[in-house]
Amino acid sequence: PGPTAIGSHPARLVELPVGATEDRLVGSLDLEQVLASGVAAYEPGLLAAAHRGLLYVDEVNLLHDHLVDLLLDAAAMGVAHVEREGVSVRHAARFLLVGTMNPEEGELRPQLLDRFGLTVEVRASRDPAERAEVVRRRLAYEADPERFAAAWEQADKETAARIETARALLPSVTLPEAELLRITRICASFEVDGMRADLVTARAATALAAWAGRGEVIAEDVRQAAMLALPHRRRRHPFDAPGLDEERLDEAMDDGDEDPDPGPGSGGSGGSGGSGGSGGDSGDADPRADSAAPDSPSDRSPTERAAGSPESAESPAQDSAAEPDSGRPEKTGAPRSGPESSGSEREQAPAAPSEPFKARLLQVSGVGTGAEGRRSRARATGGRSVGARPGTHGLHLIATVHAAAPQQIARGRSQGALRLRSEDLREPIREGREGNLVLFVVDASGSMAARQRMAAVKGAILSLLLDAYQRRDKVGLVTFRGRDAEVALPPTWSVDAGAARLTSLPTGGRTPLAAGLLQAADVLRVERMRDPNRRPLVLIVTDGRATQASHSKDPLADTRRAAAHLHRAVASLAGGSIVVDCESGPVRLRLAARLAADLDADHLPLTDLAADTLTAAVHSTRPRSDRRAA
Repeated sequence: PGPTAIGSHPARLVELPVGATEDRLVGSLDLEQVLASGVAAYEPGLLAAAHRGLLYVDEVNLLHDHLVDLLLDAAAMGVAHVEREGVSVRHAARFLLVGTMNPEEGELRPQLLDRFGLTVEVRASRDPAERAEVVRRRLAYEADPERFAAAWEQADKETAARIETARALLPSVTLPEAELLRITRICASFEVDGMRADLVTARAATALAAWAGRGEVIAEDVRQAAMLALPHRRRRHPFDAPGLDEERLDEAMDDGDEDPDPGPGSGGSGGSGGSGGSGGDSGDADPRADSAAPDSPSDRSPTERAAGSPESAESPAQDSAAEPDSGRPEKTGAPRSGPESSGSEREQAPAAPSEPFKARLLQVSGVGTGAEGRRSRARATGGRSVGARPGTHGLHLIATVHAAAPQQIARGRSQGALRLRSEDLREPIREGREGNLVLFVVDASGSMAARQRMAAVKGAILSLLLDAYQRRDKVGLVTFRGRDAEVALPPTWSVDAGAARLTSLPTGGRTPLAAGLLQAADVLRVERMRDPNRRPLVLIVTDGRATQASHSKDPLADTRRAAAHLHRAVASLAGGSIVVDCESGPVRLRLAARLAADLDADHLPLTDLAADTLTAAVHSTRPRSDRRAA
């Protein structure tokens, strides 16, 4: 045979929807051929369609984890392996991955984030003239699309011709050694992980030189390439907005030019080399690092660092004096809150929240049926197939064939197509993630403010609020102080409103813990009527002290009765509870742990809320009987 003819075809743009199934992405059995002829034939999926083209994912950060795993495998090897439903197929899958996302809705997994070579931040212009031009063009397009396209046809052709010229020039563009060292110095300075950033920056700088019609990369090409390749790779606080410190970039670019010989002053941010992984929690050269270093060892959690700040520091003597007193509310109520007894309450100015951090994953045990989200396990219309059941909402092919196969002889089939009946049909059972109602019950009494802990507490709650937003949860806020509790924020999707209420939350007064628990139970009762399938996750943030009774003269007895009532309300919605213990100081009464036992809830110290303090990544709110059995 003669040589194979070489041809060309336009690159395809394939869109991967966020709610796509695993079958649609990698392919599956050809249903028509299996049912018609009994032949196991493979029907390619989106990965095969995107080969030598573009695979576009809108809201890529909301993509299901099992789809992300498949994308990572194909992107890493350029080959897709399909081993499912009796099909074993291997096909090429080399594609350019393009994604868009809103960073506020959640971060990408680091492995997938690194697969994106370049990133561009898109913001609406603040220039009125530019905005007017955008509106003008849009209106012109809507009025006459064909005329609009014809008006811009020549500009499109000029751009396409420039791209063709740059592509032809690209193989001959050289990257001087000095610019290559500049690239590696910049990547080392920003402590990016791995070597992919260096490779991407070098390739982008070469492409920029070709685009400009030059045969050699210059420093400006390197700078522009770094602005595109590094923002999403740099080590930063999880809630920082994407971007790159341009002053630091200029310093890294000029460092080698000013002092080619490495001296004592050349360590700086690039002194750690390119490892990135050994940079600790500091990451980039954060302007807060110098001031935090003497008082914040790297082995302390974010909440510990916040609690250890000058704002939250108090003498051990004061802590030790405060702790025992709060355990005897009937005796300490008058000395501690003398003005309260006359009808007025001492109220302290709202404390500013400490710096938020990446919170650990808190989730409700079991499998729910709530609205789609990213927190707890749930039965869903999308997601991974975990089984099959009789039904017609979708078709689980293997289960259907298995159900029909034993009946073929009885139905008179000897060869050819399968003989199916309605009772053979099976639908897949899919498991995904649901959003929960995260209800914060926050102690804002004087015992919380006595040791200036509210800054750390607010910072922790703000971190959990941001986590709830990223996981598509509803949030609510109940606070208790003085003589009663109030719903500071009814259940809502507006995390901004929750953060605003939290920031302005005052502290002071006695501790009506029972009232706070009863108010939380009432919120769950109302929410159950509105959304019965949304399971609650109740986070009670307190030190466990109770100094104000609700229905009797004994605050502790009232608290135990209220805890039992809240436990029944949570259990009726198949939800879970966690007591976040804010107690500090050398003397610990462990009242929060006792409250957790009364609620049959998990007990979690405030300092364990940060993800980087954990040995386990997931914390499930299982019943205590389950935990004992485990």
